[in-house]
Amino acid sequence: MQTDKKTEGWDTSYEWKIILILSLTFGLVGLDRFILPVLFPAFMDELGLTYEDLGNLVGILAVFWGISAFAMGFLSDRVGRRKVLIPAVIIFSLMSALSGMAGGLVGLLIIRAIMGLAEGPVASTGVAVAVEASHPKRRGMNNGIFQCMISLFGNAIGPIIATQLLLVTDWRTVFMLVGIPGLIMAAAMFFVIREPAHHVAAGKAAPGEPAAAPVVRPSIPDLFKHRNVPLAMFTLMCAMGGVFVMGAMMPNYLTDYLQLSLQDMGIVTAAIGFGGCIGQFAMPTLSDFIGRKVTILISYILAAVFTYLFTQAGAESLSTLFWLLFFAALFNFSALAILAGPVAAEAAPLGMVASVAGLVIGAGEIFGGGVAPVIAGQIAGSSGIQHVFTFAIASLIVGFFIALFLKETAPRKTGLE
Repeated sequence: MQTDKKTEGWDTSYEWKIILILSLTFGLVGLDRFILPVLFPAFMDELGLTYEDLGNLVGILAVFWGISAFAMGFLSDRVGRRKVLIPAVIIFSLMSALSGMAGGLVGLLIIRAIMGLAEGPVASTGVAVAVEASHPKRRGMNNGIFQCMISLFGNAIGPIIATQLLLVTDWRTVFMLVGIPGLIMAAAMFFVIREPAHHVAAGKAAPGEPAAAPVVRPSIPDLFKHRNVPLAMFTLMCAMGGVFVMGAMMPNYLTDYLQLSLQDMGIVTAAIGFGGCIGQFAMPTLSDFIGRKVTILISYILAAVFTYLFTQAGAESLSTLFWLLFFAALFNFSALAILAGPVAAEAAPLGMVASVAGLVIGAGEIFGGGVAPVIAGQIAGSSGIQHVFTFAIASLIVGFFIALFLKETAPRKTGLE
């Protein structure tokens, strides 16, 4: 990625404010998105749903998320970040609350599809806002902070809160409660988010200053000129396949196959969030120093190893299950975060970060988040839920081989700061 502002006199105050707001908002995206699989065992019998329905509910959100991530990211590169990001946050928050009013599968599918359309722009446009506010040397770290919150809120704190709330209220109320904080963050964004310099049109400079020349926008085919763009799209499909098969099927695997209680399931499932959170922060930060490619390759190998070890553990020790799942998630989410954040951003033409991020994230979401959970649901329904992790491990192995062809782009390694 080329930069359109000099690093001297960097506005560090704005940088940290916007990373904080983006991080909290993306955390709420995770909470609203991933709370459904956690609550699913509590309402699947009431609504007459199956494992296949779970895969479809997870998948439809991801497909629409993927489509929207690119389309709305592309739009935000043209009309500005605020006009896309703030309405998106309001809509996904309202859809989360409406999930608690659903009376069956069709209603939930419609709500989840709209939620995916609204959450996609938070990912792609959010990456762009984070990159534009970040000093190049902190790009990986700041994107890691931003992205790790989806794991912390959605997969760590969320399962514990949701399963504990089920002791005092019903699943419908839990859905409604988690939609409220997003509206607060939309208000915070309204007062804080700035448009990047390249959105200042010619003739709109301050009095006495020369007009800023508008950026000449590359065409869609130009987005693929850097080889990392198509490579990141394909390898992110594999990383997201591992992440979303794990996230979608884990609650029912623990309760139905290992026979854990809902509360024990909530604690073990939280390992996905805690591990993913650390992986999404620590490993992108590490990649600022040792390089994007080597960090991604290490992440794929270790994610596959720990996922396999988890499948070999029984229900005798919750701590063993927790820590194996913790490290499997840490390295799986690590690969996801680096590919969706700094790798995508550093391959983007000037002024097109949201478009490239949306393209990469969209491809990963449509297959990894959309198709893969549907396949996993079919595997669970026909062969047993314990077999879905073989599919996840195979996805990670394929991702490793594709990542071998990535070009290194970390500023400290290339000298392009």
